[in-house]
Amino acid sequence: MDDNVSSSSGSLGDLPPREMRSSLHRIVDWASDYRETIERRPIGPAVQPGEIAAHCPADAPDEPESLDAILADIDSVVMPGIVHWGHPAFLGYFGSTSNGPALLGEIVAAALNVSAMTWRTSPAATELEGVVLEWIRRMIGLSDAFMGVVYDTASVAVFHALAAARERCAPMIRERGIAGRTDVPVCRVYASDQAHSSIEKAMIALGLGETNVVRIPSDSVFRLDVAALRAAIEADVQSGFRPMAVIATVGTTSTTSVDPVAEIWPVCREHNAWLHVDAAYGGALGILPEGRWALDGVDRADSVVVNPHKWMFVPLDFSALYTRHPAALRAVFSLTPDYLRGDAAVGQVDYMDYGLPLGRRFRALKAWMVFRAFGRAGIAGRIREHCRLAQLWASWADADPMFERAAPVPMAVVCFRCVRHGIDDDECDRLNAAIVRAVNASGEAYLTHTTLRGRTVMRVGIGNVLTTSEHLERAWECVRREAQRHIPNAMDPSAGSVRDIG
Repeated sequence: MDDNVSSSSGSLGDLPPREMRSSLHRIVDWASDYRETIERRPIGPAVQPGEIAAHCPADAPDEPESLDAILADIDSVVMPGIVHWGHPAFLGYFGSTSNGPALLGEIVAAALNVSAMTWRTSPAATELEGVVLEWIRRMIGLSDAFMGVVYDTASVAVFHALAAARERCAPMIRERGIAGRTDVPVCRVYASDQAHSSIEKAMIALGLGETNVVRIPSDSVFRLDVAALRAAIEADVQSGFRPMAVIATVGTTSTTSVDPVAEIWPVCREHNAWLHVDAAYGGALGILPEGRWALDGVDRADSVVVNPHKWMFVPLDFSALYTRHPAALRAVFSLTPDYLRGDAAVGQVDYMDYGLPLGRRFRALKAWMVFRAFGRAGIAGRIREHCRLAQLWASWADADPMFERAAPVPMAVVCFRCVRHGIDDDECDRLNAAIVRAVNASGEAYLTHTTLRGRTVMRVGIGNVLTTSEHLERAWECVRREAQRHIPNAMDPSAGSVRDIG
């Protein structure tokens, strides 16, 4: 290969404008066709591990390849390995649906390719981030005492919140670290047995250890037991441990249960523990006047995370952390290198100071476009419809003698279980896992399973703007059919659990 030639046009620059324009039109048409035909596709791929990679060469190509060939391989190599999360009968995990305004926003953001690390490096990206964060805060009813920052996921957000809590609990860790020190207390974090595993990951990354996450039992409806929390903290204090933070969840991953934040806050205040509220999923319910109950007491928290990519129809990834103590967050992470001092000295918010990332995507653009195109009323209407559809599914499970509901349905997730007289609990667990596997293998619907009180239950999550009652009816019939087929001979499980999705 001649090293002086780097593209089919012989230029060291970008693609020729005409070729770029033509290819962009093709991609837009492809994306539109995909969205229009998605419900006619099998949801899950029929591929084996390694099959996609086997169609790709071991080394990157030496010679330039045509966009025609590359775009053709999207259909022949990539698409056979796609799980269609945007399918209206995809009922796994939490809804994270794409949509037209978001697709357009992503194209514009990719074309601009700016970094929102300082105001100077991109005034529009920085200020739109602030605008969108304020819109979200007002929509869900948080007070103006909170400042927001955009990260990619709630897992990263809880890491940042706990980093600020750590500094308050054990000062000087930023400067001196924790290695070899005898003056750093053992810091404990408390969360219910239903809370997300990202808490342990954050404690690992912060050098505080996953064993210092204390899991508190949940009550009969899967909410953190406040009396048990108080007892655990008091026992730890007697043993010389330092209560660093309590994490309350508004919309747990398995059942969307809501911890009693208003009752948890006084315990935190008594022990000077940081209160972080994981409202990654359930925070969106606060957009509805009838859903504000879920955020009762949240205004008193030290930090709150809400994920618009879960139930506000902003595609992955977009997670908003709000805190009453932005100065504490900045004190942990602000570190301006010499080469950025000129850009950082303009007196505006520089979001790089509030977290680990220096380079930051223009995530706010897609959210700005979605919120404007749908409007607050449109977002609320979609959330309300998803709650109605969840109640519809719950009514089917309640009415069918083959099934029983395993948890209340406060939002748009339903946990239910196939029951069979004459088999023990372990065999019933295998039966439910086998039904999930069979439904997913059919390509007609997609659901997940989780564990509640030690038992395997099926779980559906509704959050797609395309999902209608007709899609649910077909999915329910698929579940019933597979249940009838598997009841005589329960199989071993192989379907994945939803407990740790982020």
